[in-house]
Amino acid sequence: MLVIARRLFFYLVTAAIAISLDFLIPRMIPGNPVDAILSKMQGVTITPATIHALDLQFGVNTSASLWGQYTHFWNNVLHGNLGVSTANAFEPVSTVIRQALPYTLGLVGVATLISFVLGTAIGAIVAWKRGSWLDNLLPVVTFFQAAPYFFLAFLAIDVFAVTLGWFPTARAANATDFPAFNWTYISDVLDHSLLPGLTIVVASAAGWIVGMRNVMLTTMDEDYVLIAAAKGLPKRRVIWYAARNAILPSVSGFALAIGFIVSGALLTEIVFSYPGLGSLLLQAVQNNDYELMQGLFLIITFAVLAANLIADFVYVFLDPRTRQEA
Repeated sequence: MLVIARRLFFYLVTAAIAISLDFLIPRMIPGNPVDAILSKMQGVTITPATIHALDLQFGVNTSASLWGQYTHFWNNVLHGNLGVSTANAFEPVSTVIRQALPYTLGLVGVATLISFVLGTAIGAIVAWKRGSWLDNLLPVVTFFQAAPYFFLAFLAIDVFAVTLGWFPTARAANATDFPAFNWTYISDVLDHSLLPGLTIVVASAAGWIVGMRNVMLTTMDEDYVLIAAAKGLPKRRVIWYAARNAILPSVSGFALAIGFIVSGALLTEIVFSYPGLGSLLLQAVQNNDYELMQGLFLIITFAVLAANLIADFVYVFLDPRTRQEA
């Protein structure tokens, strides 16, 4: 319990530092949200009262000190108030993110989980059956691991969507339509998510296969695995002993992969015109939507911290050595 308490304290400190940086970085870059809004209002009469109202809305040119703005920012974050999005008709940032989040979790999250499970399982089997015909899969797997994701995505679109017509080429339902729990909406989302999901699985599983195979080969030469096999334990039990330790590095990698689902969706959603947090982040950057960028950065930070915290719990469960003091 002491180990878990220390790690929880570490993550709380990290989260506080991340929130502080999220407050400071937008104030260090040139420009501000009010200037970005005014630049789009060409031909519209802008009064000083309008500018003053916008300054109050976005905390620009106020008499409050930096410390006062910082405490006000913390108060808003703790109350779930992330501001309003200038690129989305001044909707609350929390509402905009909530509309797009299910798309990203449903596509990239599920695909990442499937690729991890398949990749680690296949990697363990290939390592256990080394020297068999399964080793012939490695050159193919290495190609998919080395190929840039956007290359595989464009290739999949050209072959399976444009040439064969198995998948749609147009964009999926708009994120503002979520949720619509009817078969028309659900079938549309599934139809548009199959090809990007399969592409993510193929591209990601390759890395898990190679990584698990290499660690598994080293683990199988450990004394405890050789003794377990020499004692006549069932092969399934011996594989479990070896895989349980070989999977530890993959758990760390999987935690990072889960944490970066939010930001890693950017390429997927741009290439496949899929609505989600990746497309939302691109939209925020293009429109200088500082409040939305801040909200997305917080979501990414909390996702990474939560994923690594879960990985620490899994480590404690899988490796008893982590429960002991040095």
